[in-house]
Amino acid sequence: MRYFGRYLILVGIIFLVVGGLMYFGGNKLKWIGHLPGDIRIERDSFRFYFPITTMVLFSLLLTLLIRLYQWFR
Repeated sequence: MRYFGRYLILVGIIFLVVGGLMYFGGNKLKWIGHLPGDIRIERDSFRFYFPITTMVLFSLLLTLLIRLYQWFR
């Protein structure tokens, strides 16, 4: 149960940092979700959006952060 509390605190800190970046730097982060390779289909009564390039970029960034954490641990 003790480890669960640590992970819960870590997730909370991550949400706090991401929320702060979105709140204070929202106008500088407009490129997120509009990268080349993000699929966007818009019709009269239909919209489909699949940010595949953005998800790959975030996945690589998260993998790098996890690897760095494990390396320094």
